[in-house]
Order: sequence, then structure tokens, then C-alpha cells
Amino acid sequence: MFHAVVHLDHHHAQVLHFDDHQVHAADIEPQHRRSHGHDEAAEHALFAAVCQAVQDTREVLVTGSHPVIGQFRHYVEAHRPQLAGQIADYRPAAPLSEGQLLALARQFFRAFDRLAGVPTPH
Repeated sequence: MFHAVVHLDHHHAQVLHFDDHQVHAADIEPQHRRSHGHDEAAEHALFAAVCQAVQDTREVLVTGSHPVIGQFRHYVEAHRPQLAGQIADYRPAAPLSEGQLLALARQFFRAFDRLAGVPTPH
């Protein structure tokens, strides 16, 4: 699909691939993580899985807390630079329901594509 939105926290990612007619949702969690404290290996595994999930998507919106989206952006630039051009924006956002996240993404991409002079694909 042409668009995806990702909502990240340090332990989980919600990924929605969508167009005007359908939505494919996926929840991504690292396989092993510490129960307390920061676990960089688990975080990198989560970020790698998110990158894998959106690698064939043309435009991606990334949302989440400001710190985690900053860390994800750094991960992409350092480890998956080929994906950086597909990420349309990084937007801080509180946790949202799937419906709220989809509405936010649809609104974002309508405006993003309009500003770029590109019709949003259906």
C-alpha cells in the first residue's frame, strides 16, 4: 500500500498500512525485553521490525512520544538510511486508538500530498 502510519513507544509499535478502501493493522513487540530499565537491544529489535514492516511503503508517518520518535529517527538514519526518504514526517502524539490513528494519518497525508502537488492514490 502507498501509505502507512506507525505509533511507537519503547515497548510496542502499532503499524497501519492503508488506502481509501482498506486497512491492514499489525502490532509489533520485541521478542525479549527487560521488565525494568532501558533495554537498547530490545529497542533496536523493535525499530528493526518496524523498518521491515514499512520498507515497501512509499510514504510513512511516524508518531509517538517525542523521545522515542527521536530515537527511532536516529536509528533509521544510522542503520536504515535507505528508508529515511520514505518517512514523510515524525509527529509527537499521545497513544491513540486504531481509529484515531487512522484518522490522523488520513488527514496528514491529504495535506502532505496536496502540498507536494501529488494526488493521494486510492
